Amino acid sequence: MLKLKATVLLSSLVLSGAALAQKAAEPDYTLSFNVGAVTDYRYRGISQSRLKPALQGGADFAHKSGFYVGTWASTIKWIKDAGGSADVEIDVYGGYKFGAGPLGLDVGVLTYNYPDHSLATSPNTQEGYIAGTFGPATLKYSHSFSNLFGFADSKNSYYVDLSATFDMGSGWSVVPHIGYQKVKNTSAADYTDYSVTLNKDFGNGLAASAALVDTDSSGVYLAPNGKNLGRSGVVLGVKYSF
Repeated sequence: MLKLKATVLLSSLVLSGAALAQKAAEPDYTLSFNVGAVTDYRYRGISQSRLKPALQGGADFAHKSGFYVGTWASTIKWIKDAGGSADVEIDVYGGYKFGAGPLGLDVGVLTYNYPDHSLATSPNTQEGYIAGTFGPATLKYSHSFSNLFGFADSKNSYYVDLSATFDMGSGWSVVPHIGYQKVKNTSAADYTDYSVTLNKDFGNGLAASAALVDTDSSGVYLAPNGKNLGRSGVVLGVKYSF
């Protein structure tokens, strides 16, 4: 009996030690970086790079409490096409992620910045957002606190989108998406966008994607050569995270 008690006690100590070691190994925060390239920088279905390739990269800081901040940048062409001078977009964001039963919630703020844009109406935009995730599906609502991307008198514009992520195994996933952009006081700029993205995670931080993108946008979103920046197309991308 004494031998049995000693064995049970020793097993309990080993298990407790393993649990404590696992808990101690959990970092207070993570800091990650990413760099990548795409054949076309599409945002909410509209090309930001005149249907041409773009270089992108970012950094993210996340605390185990759920708070996070980050920044992301991409080369662009639409500011120059509008008569300005900025050739890069720099985003800064921060928020808080938490759970409510089976529902995952994410609330935050995001600023889109175009340094030295030299446009009469500033394209710099500030938005707040809230997203809820249940199972594979995520519903997100974004609301502008400023004019939206240079549209005059467009404060309180909004974008709502629904997406889902389906894990196909072996690093493959499929993400269908639909979104609706409302531009306050400029109804001609309202549109719906759709996409289906196939992702492949190769491991060691390397991932690739292929997306079929389309919108029902009108003649508001046009390149200087008259091409519709929201037309259907395939976008390929590669990203390395570290």
